[in-house]
Amino acid sequence: MEVVAAKKMKTMALEVQNFIGGEFIPAKTHLDSFNPATGEVWAKIPDSGKEEIDLAVKSAKQAFPSWSSLSPEVRGQHLHKIADILESRLDEFAEIESRDQGKPVGLAKKVDIPRAVQNLRFFATAIQHTLNDSTVQSKFGVFNYTTKNPIGVAGLISPWNLPLYLLTLKIGPCIAVGNTCICKPSEMTSVSAWMLCEVMKQAGLPPGVVNMVFGYGHKVGQSMVEHPEIPVISFTGGTATGKKIISSSAANFKKLSLELGGKNAAIIFDDADLEQCIPMAVRSSFTNQGEVCIATSRIFVQEKLYPRFLELFIEATRKLKVGPPTESTTDVGALISKEHLAKVKGYVDIAIEEGGRIECGERSQDEELSLPESHRNGYFMRPTVITNLKDTSRCMQEEIFGPVTCVVPFQTEEEVIERANGVQFGLCASVWTTDLGTAHRVAHKLEVGAVWTNCGLIRDLNMPFGGIKASGIGRESAKESLNFYTEDKTICIKMT
Repeated sequence: MEVVAAKKMKTMALEVQNFIGGEFIPAKTHLDSFNPATGEVWAKIPDSGKEEIDLAVKSAKQAFPSWSSLSPEVRGQHLHKIADILESRLDEFAEIESRDQGKPVGLAKKVDIPRAVQNLRFFATAIQHTLNDSTVQSKFGVFNYTTKNPIGVAGLISPWNLPLYLLTLKIGPCIAVGNTCICKPSEMTSVSAWMLCEVMKQAGLPPGVVNMVFGYGHKVGQSMVEHPEIPVISFTGGTATGKKIISSSAANFKKLSLELGGKNAAIIFDDADLEQCIPMAVRSSFTNQGEVCIATSRIFVQEKLYPRFLELFIEATRKLKVGPPTESTTDVGALISKEHLAKVKGYVDIAIEEGGRIECGERSQDEELSLPESHRNGYFMRPTVITNLKDTSRCMQEEIFGPVTCVVPFQTEEEVIERANGVQFGLCASVWTTDLGTAHRVAHKLEVGAVWTNCGLIRDLNMPFGGIKASGIGRESAKESLNFYTEDKTICIKMT
């Protein structure tokens, strides 16, 4: 099967197929996939279920013995080939990712696809640098050592906000250590994953190592989670779905990695450097339409600096251009769906009901969006800044996952730590201060998995990433991911 070039997809809906056992399999029924920027159906996605998952499990199990017996070097070579082909088609993939998800093409070219390439290359080499543990117990005359063994068939469930970026972050370490897998991308952003299957086939990846089954979460995802022959589940998505995965998988004692929601705080002290702080606060709040798990959605500013920060932050936010994702000057594209747009706008209405003040954006006095006729039905929304909210308000407590940020003042270090920690989530936070003592104290006391100081949105795959509390279970990184997708075995040998 050859994927139709993007320029040929304008007048007909693209028909995506499942990828099982190294072959593309036409679906019996389909779901509509919409272009968020126009509101038009642009692709047909397989409406799969248990039947397709059973077939994929059979394929993945058949591929596991031979794939897991290959050396790490050979498995790494396969990943490098996939990365090389993907990189050679970077512009094509970026345009598809933008059309499928709504993000600016420039963002997909700069971040999404390059990071997908990096994910594959990173784990292709990381697997070759793992060390086993060993001990000698002279008292018993024995030598102990460990081995790391692939587990079998893994179920990988990826979200719609960073489709290929986060899917490859799972595929890379999973197959690098010798597992095979079944992937379930979001039904709203399936096209780049389907195109990746063509790349994997072209790269010579053995059939059945990676299988792709498309469809709804309550059908495909649920079948994966409940399947007794899928012992490992890696999921990135909402906290509510994460809870369902925990309960549905409990009977089979599955190994779980869950990267869930966040309500991330930026804490800005009086001595912060606003020249650095303002651009990053805007970027971390509104990049990818705010549809990023690590996006900033609560900004606490020390009261002396608060008026000046708010003035500059609103000014910078108003300069962001909302428009067609294909335009090079666009900063903020379209939200993922009509339903999600209504949900995010609904939070602005809730903020008004709870006494909030809309400083700019949705429901403010700012000018309405000016969009070309071809994009009038798209799911666009102006970046919105809200003030005058209590910490207990819904917009300060719940994950909105859109271009909405709340800004509130604080007085003391102790106070802001308590307030920042006063949510159910614990994914990440940022601290802005020129006092490193303050930076270290606050970072240690924040109940999150990652803290940035005087920076933000930086990921190092060598460092663990993940959340605490309702933000998830487990971590992703070189060491943590390779540990998650393997099981340790201790072998004890008598030396005499």
